[in-house]
Amino acid sequence: MSTEDLFLRACRREPVKRTPVWIMRQAGRYLPEYRALRQRVDFRTLCSTPDLAAEASLQPLRRFPLDAAIVFSDIMAPLQSMGVEVDFAPGPVLAKPLRDRASVEALREPAPEEVAPATAETIRILTRELGGKVPVIGFAGAPLTVAAYLVEGKGSKDFSRFRAFLRAEPEAADLLLGKLARTTVHYLRAQVEAGAGAVQLFDTWAGLLDPATYSERALPHVQAILSALSSSGVPRIYFAPGSAHLGDLPSSSGADVLGVDWRTDLREARRVHGDGFAYQGNLDPAWLLAPGKGLEEAVCSVLDAAPDRGHIFNLGHGILPDTPLESVETILRVVHDRSAS
Repeated sequence: MSTEDLFLRACRREPVKRTPVWIMRQAGRYLPEYRALRQRVDFRTLCSTPDLAAEASLQPLRRFPLDAAIVFSDIMAPLQSMGVEVDFAPGPVLAKPLRDRASVEALREPAPEEVAPATAETIRILTRELGGKVPVIGFAGAPLTVAAYLVEGKGSKDFSRFRAFLRAEPEAADLLLGKLARTTVHYLRAQVEAGAGAVQLFDTWAGLLDPATYSERALPHVQAILSALSSSGVPRIYFAPGSAHLGDLPSSSGADVLGVDWRTDLREARRVHGDGFAYQGNLDPAWLLAPGKGLEEAVCSVLDAAPDRGHIFNLGHGILPDTPLESVETILRVVHDRSAS
């Protein structure tokens, strides 16, 4: 069984010889080689230049025996093709946020081939370089999460302006979310056609909504995207951190794999959502800042809570920039030793 089989079989809840591991934001600032790369180029150039993005994607796999690569990109990547300029300082900043129906109506819907073609080209490079050793994960931001930045204009703890927009301009909000959903389908289909073996939909800010608003505004667009990808044959992962209060609503997303953040025990996630899914997660990234026996025990606790079939070990959110490399080595060692059949 190849390492590619490990990840994809776990996504499909099939037997595996050990639990596969990949780490959200595994290509990033905790790696000295990534920091060296960023000294040469800015973030936008790195994302939009396939050779450079492929290099960033491959860096963690050269250092660690991870079971999947994830394409180096950003959830804002499709917006340029929609006529939106985004700066990074370091998070996304928009000079002209969309805050009324007129600005939403003016938002361009690009043709499929126009949506961030650099990402698909990066995946083609990765699939050639990896030669089937591990699969490549493609990804996109869910419509609600991307819309939050488009309306707020920048990152926020609570996105209060965006949440007010959802209530004050419901028709404009649905129009915006629909445009983003259709563009996201084009974007993810291109990634699959380029060789992505799985796709992940990041819904980082879904947890800011109450269940009724999530059900009415966010969930239908997630369902539309994942349904449109059902014929692709690749596993679909949905990750909505901080969403435990939404109950079982994410169960109807259409995902094959549900990502679970560190706030929710995997046993509880399985109780709420059932055994029809694989589960991904969910070690608290802060544990990696406390290396030693405690980290090893925390990794074991995640493995103990996971289902017998259908578990992909990951963090409960992205790896933190000041994470020691030794902590990643510890995770891999413990998972490999503890889960091997």
